[in-house]
Amino acid sequence: MPRRYWYVMLTYILMQLSGFVGVPFLGAIWGFDLQNLTDDQKSQLIVTWNLISFPSALIIILLLLRPDMKETSLTRKDLPISKLLGWSLLGIILAYVAQIIAGLIEMGLGIPQASENTQQLMNFAKSMPIFIIIITVLAPILEELLFRKILFGSIYKKTNFIIAALISSLIFAVVHMDLMHTIKYTAMGLVFAFLYVQTKRIIVPIIAHMAMNLIVVLIQFTIDPEQIEQWEKQLEQAQTIIGG
Repeated sequence: MPRRYWYVMLTYILMQLSGFVGVPFLGAIWGFDLQNLTDDQKSQLIVTWNLISFPSALIIILLLLRPDMKETSLTRKDLPISKLLGWSLLGIILAYVAQIIAGLIEMGLGIPQASENTQQLMNFAKSMPIFIIIITVLAPILEELLFRKILFGSIYKKTNFIIAALISSLIFAVVHMDLMHTIKYTAMGLVFAFLYVQTKRIIVPIIAHMAMNLIVVLIQFTIDPEQIEQWEKQLEQAQTIIGG
């Protein structure tokens, strides 16, 4: 693995951990009582720091990956815009279907469908809608560059598709601290890795990833949470009937 890839991973890790220092730092600058922060103050600090750390990390990572961009532009043929859009649309459909299938499998195993990670992110988004930029744009770009281009791509060169996709997807789940939904992360990882292998363009899984996150955001913002919870219960009951 090229040294710059290790620097990319280090940059991503530091970005994820930077909040432990950055959030209190912002709170001190703004004169907040760090020992008695309100929920609104916590959200404001966390969202603001993410709006600083995510773009900063993305800029650094793109600079580190400049040699990859130059190399691929010289060694691969251009993908017609029609095929690029076609694969992107197919990727969105495949990702959506994979998530539904993974959800049904999880329900069959008795795993609750509610995700604490997703709920926390949506709480931030509802508190400060600008956070949606992180969820739907910056995070998908960073995650696809790291988990598909670097982790999956490096492992794929030495093993095979399944092993590379499973390992990168498992790490993807661990980073999100949502191990209960490892099946979903793995299913999504398989789809995104498939898109990357088939098109040799990281932009395709990025678009599919963005679209999936956007769908979740739109559902959470436009549908009553109680209605969503009711649908989840109905799906769980249906899965119970089908399964036994």
